[in-house]
Amino acid sequence: MHRRPKILLIDDDIDFVQATNKVLTSKPWEVIVAFNGEDGLQKARKEEPDLILLDIMMPVKDGFVVAEEFGKDPSLSKIPVLALTTFSVSLGWPFPFEVAEYLNKPIRPKELLDKIEKHLTMIGFGM
Repeated sequence: MHRRPKILLIDDDIDFVQATNKVLTSKPWEVIVAFNGEDGLQKARKEEPDLILLDIMMPVKDGFVVAEEFGKDPSLSKIPVLALTTFSVSLGWPFPFEVAEYLNKPIRPKELLDKIEKHLTMIGFGM
């Protein structure tokens, strides 16, 4: 029996999280939610997700701090991180390590699912 991919969604916007969770759970994926960076780090360490969707602008610990901590933690640094943001990529890579991909908000559900499936396939989950 194959294990379902586990996705960690870290975002402080409750409406966005509810809508995105509904989109993600339309697939056979396990979805874990964190509403701030600190909670996201704790859940990433505990749950060992296969992929992380990370917002940048959040309270407690923003995406910049969270991304830096992911990069320093060997158990987290290999997990693909898709940065969901309104932050302009044209300003340069805002992370101290390269994320798998930047996705600009708002993002269409089909585009989000396609991007996630692409990255899950790259790490060995057949889609």
